[in-house]
Amino acid sequence: MPFRLPPLSGVLYGASVIWDGVKAAVPESCLGGPDERLNFAKHGRNRGDVEMTSVKGEGSGLGEGGVGEGGSLDGAPPALQREGSVGSVSTVGVEGGDHDMITEWQAGWNVTNAIQGMFIVSLPYAVLHGGYWAIVAMVGIAYICCYTGKILVDCLYEVNDEGQLVRVRSSYKGIAREVFGQKWGGKIVNSAQLIELLMTCILYVVLCGDLMIGSFPDGPIDARSWMMICGLFLLPCGFLKNLHHVSTLSFWCMVAHLAINIIIFAYCIGNAGSWAWSKVMFRIDLLEFPIALGIIVFSYTSHIFLPTLEYNLIDRSKFTCMLNWSHIAAALFKALFGYVGFLTWAEDTEEVITNNLPNPTFKGFVNIILVIKAMLSYPLPYYAAVEIIEVTFFRGRPKTVFPSVWALDGELKVWALAIRVLVVVFTILMAISIPHFAILMGLIGSFTGTMLSFIWPCYFHLKIKAGKLEMGDIAYDYFVIFLGFLFGSIGITTSFYALVAAFQIGLPF
Repeated sequence: MPFRLPPLSGVLYGASVIWDGVKAAVPESCLGGPDERLNFAKHGRNRGDVEMTSVKGEGSGLGEGGVGEGGSLDGAPPALQREGSVGSVSTVGVEGGDHDMITEWQAGWNVTNAIQGMFIVSLPYAVLHGGYWAIVAMVGIAYICCYTGKILVDCLYEVNDEGQLVRVRSSYKGIAREVFGQKWGGKIVNSAQLIELLMTCILYVVLCGDLMIGSFPDGPIDARSWMMICGLFLLPCGFLKNLHHVSTLSFWCMVAHLAINIIIFAYCIGNAGSWAWSKVMFRIDLLEFPIALGIIVFSYTSHIFLPTLEYNLIDRSKFTCMLNWSHIAAALFKALFGYVGFLTWAEDTEEVITNNLPNPTFKGFVNIILVIKAMLSYPLPYYAAVEIIEVTFFRGRPKTVFPSVWALDGELKVWALAIRVLVVVFTILMAISIPHFAILMGLIGSFTGTMLSFIWPCYFHLKIKAGKLEMGDIAYDYFVIFLGFLFGSIGITTSFYALVAAFQIGLPF
């Protein structure tokens, strides 16, 4: 009997029931409980809040430690309340213009989009080479990255003389300037962020081509042509104006992610009778596991977006809970997905688990959903990269060399839109021209990923909060820094040797 899809109305009704159940199960802290307000006070919407990158205090009249407009509080004031935040230049028009704030659910979609990325299809391969230690790593690294994300945002705030939390820094760049100095701090972090964001965008384009050629291996279109075709659908990303629109795309990316999980889980459970329980190792393949570990570490990188997401939350008291639950969900998804996927195919597990699907039609269907997911994952890193470029170079003289990209009516100027489109074109051209890109991504990602997610947040925390931390916090920060250097060194070494070996084979065209 052929398999028939349920009607769309039934799918939508089921999704709404699941959504209501999830919201009902959220702890009280996510609904504004008092414990969360001790960390991040409720903050009303202010005029002048930014979309992705806050810049006043990082080159404008207000100093890095200055205070902008005061924020109003909803309800009774908590023990630690925000008196005000660093002001900013609005990226949607003139300073002081309104923009769309986001809820904690929209922020959660963005974080989930970042840490539940395309790498999930490689997690069974990580279990192949790391056994139960790979599963431990998926959970442990989720905990570490959740912790470093919270302390990174904590570095944005100081407690003033009245005991109130004040947001005196506005971005990852502002924190780096405080620690590394005004001259080099911003440049160092901006460079690392831009490299990671653009290479993530390029990787999504490469994956689209690889997945499409896997779906139609005998067709007349080659992988590079598929990359160009998929890239045409990414050109409208140049018109994205605010984080609300990106959050909507991230939501649909999450829907595609859930669809992939359900389909592959259903297939694996259908073959539960042949699961290879005894094949999961307690030992580690020292030659192959470092690459798998790099996949796990890089898959949890979301720190680039966290200061922005927290800044744009309607109710910032829910940030910590949002971060906790997004990482808990990611850890459970990844550990279960990797474990069940490996049990199904054991030693035959491929680097991309969908390549193990035996039916060509079924495999093609799943790969097309993955292509949709990759294209929906593209806008978040792309938008963040564009914001870094615009804030660094296009805020108008004398702050930057070039004029502002925004007209007085809040619309993008025509030449600015052309620049945004050129960034999309650049990622497409890089995807179709860089040989052995996946290995190169691992080489650079092992540096930027560990720096942005492990080493720098803890180092900044130790420097900015010096004298205010307990010994346990200090010891744990140093431990995470040690792990960051360890994982980064191993990943850089293994990726470098793999890149050398790949170039000895020759270029793939």
